[in-house]
Amino acid sequence: MSRTGLPAYHPTRMGNVDQDRAKDEMERLRQALDAETRACVELRRQLDRANAEFEEFVSMAAHNLRESLRDVASYSELMAETPDYLNLERIREAAAAAQSLLGDIVAYWATGAGQRQSARTDMDAVLCQAVLSAGKPIAERCAIITHDPLPAVMGDFEILTKVMRHLIGNAIEYCAAPSPRVHISAARGDLECVFSVADNGPGIDPAFQDRIFGAFKRLHGKEHPGNGLGLAFCKKAIESQGGRMWVESTPGAGSTFYFALQLLPGERQ
Repeated sequence: MSRTGLPAYHPTRMGNVDQDRAKDEMERLRQALDAETRACVELRRQLDRANAEFEEFVSMAAHNLRESLRDVASYSELMAETPDYLNLERIREAAAAAQSLLGDIVAYWATGAGQRQSARTDMDAVLCQAVLSAGKPIAERCAIITHDPLPAVMGDFEILTKVMRHLIGNAIEYCAAPSPRVHISAARGDLECVFSVADNGPGIDPAFQDRIFGAFKRLHGKEHPGNGLGLAFCKKAIESQGGRMWVESTPGAGSTFYFALQLLPGERQ
């Protein structure tokens, strides 16, 4: 206490307190700056990766499209020289291939680009719609589609129907057995549900199980129709719904494609 009865003033002590506070604030700002710098570096890395993927996609799309257009041009020249129904049919096929490719490209890049909101989606209804849309190949191949009860999830009905349709269609297309079999099931977890689409096809070599989800990555030649965007679309579509997708397969023992989606609170274990 001072002679006046008031607390003594110690400038050195107060100065130390202010310095400590300043140091703490500077450290907090430094850590915040470091975090922002790391976030910017990561964002830049993601943008570079996205740009590289986009450039590769455009290059491959252009290559595939040019192939169809070359066919149109070549057969058109033959038609000009010698009118022939076979050449006309080949022109139509090439034009249809180009149209199909453009449609798949638009569908692929449109996935996740809009403002579609996830909502309660009945996966039993999704499967029913997918089976109806795959009615022709199912009937032609005498395919047998079975399923367990499927829960409701958070997702987009139209997008998930397309995914299920692609997976069922692929299972039928690549199965050499007289009667392809596809079984769809679901395993509920605490927060998500893992759906599986299992087939009795030839299976996939482990070396190619990651590759098949890439755009324009095909394991087979032109004996099977398609543009190499089906599974790439499926993976991108599931990820746009906040989920994930993968495959497990043994050559000669069929394949099982899995995708996980967020469960509704009432559907959780």
